[in-house]
Amino acid sequence: MELQAIKRRFGIVGNSEKLNRAIETALRVANTDMTVLVQGESGVGKEVFSKIIHSMSNRKHNDFIALNCAAIPAGTINSELFGHEKGAFTGATSDRKGYFETVNGGTIFLDEIGELPMDTMSYLLRVLENGEFFRVGSSKVRKTDVRVIAATNVDLKVKVKEKKFREDLYYRLNTVSIQLPALRDRPEDIILLFKKFARDFAEKYNFPTVSLDDQAQKYIRNYTWPGNIRELKNVVEKLSVLSDERVITAEKLIEIVPEIRVRNLPVSYDEKLSGEGTNDRDLIYKFLFDMKKDLSDLKTLFYDLIQTNNLDLPILDKPDYSLGRDKAMISNIEHRINKLEDGVDIDYPIISDFGADIKSKESNYDVEVMDENLNLSEMEKSMIIKALKKYKGRRRNAAKELGLSERTLYRKIKEYEIKE
Repeated sequence: MELQAIKRRFGIVGNSEKLNRAIETALRVANTDMTVLVQGESGVGKEVFSKIIHSMSNRKHNDFIALNCAAIPAGTINSELFGHEKGAFTGATSDRKGYFETVNGGTIFLDEIGELPMDTMSYLLRVLENGEFFRVGSSKVRKTDVRVIAATNVDLKVKVKEKKFREDLYYRLNTVSIQLPALRDRPEDIILLFKKFARDFAEKYNFPTVSLDDQAQKYIRNYTWPGNIRELKNVVEKLSVLSDERVITAEKLIEIVPEIRVRNLPVSYDEKLSGEGTNDRDLIYKFLFDMKKDLSDLKTLFYDLIQTNNLDLPILDKPDYSLGRDKAMISNIEHRINKLEDGVDIDYPIISDFGADIKSKESNYDVEVMDENLNLSEMEKSMIIKALKKYKGRRRNAAKELGLSERTLYRKIKEYEIKE
């Protein structure tokens, strides 16, 4: 079946290369019994891909069930998946078949597979290896023929390293991997999705369809969408219901969805924060943190030079000689630097220490005034150059450091005319 027909059948909107490649992979493996691992952030549509694979397979006339592993309590998940015998635990008043028994011949979609308890992983591994399982409380081996499609929004390789996920199960699940792109990595599809959801909600609530003016579209495209398609759908529903106007201006958009002003700018990559999005404030904090670290290093070097060369330098206040000559000088210089950092105006020149003559204010001092550039574009360019230097031009590593996709980094390198 051609790509566009699949999209229409399953309600998929978009034409990005990454999305099309993911659909093509799903179609290619559908008519096999290979285990598939669907990876992507929360809200990108992983369950839709499991339905594509099942519907296009030779199991399509058999049962399909989708389970959220995180939503099933750890104490009952083995019973839910594999069944139990009467009396196996308190409350087990009769025999019960699990999903691997009732869906025999069909497909089970295990969402958030990374949340499985460790003991359940061993049961699942046996099913994947030879189709065998035990009901809870039974020693009788049972057989099943179920295809497993798993999904996760976390990096399972990290969980394996942390001993929170079985390595053998990871490699067994990851026979074929389908990586779904985040919404921010397919910006050309955002407005198409907005229009689709706007039509859906207009029909649902019997309202005229909302649309966006040019400036509002820019906000929509530039937002990071940490909740991906699910978040976009919620935003469109909110606008459809709460806005009196049917043409949404930038002002009305910000009034109803204030977080839409957050732009997708690079910050240092943190796996714990991945998927939460980035904003201008994060970028500025990162930039100022790096500046403060550089200043601290400069202070240390400066103090070393004073002590090594036994220098007499201008000071701000009368020194505390009880500290000793060198410590007194360093203490006063540090006090002076801190004053400057706090924005305190200090007259030049200042009284020289240790019996030196008092200079007049007319004395010639070469003072360089630093004009600090706080332009966000320049900050962004500076951080990209810094990341590229750090990884010796390797874009993939630099993109991960900055929290960007390689495609976005390549575009920004061209935009800022950065020579690698």
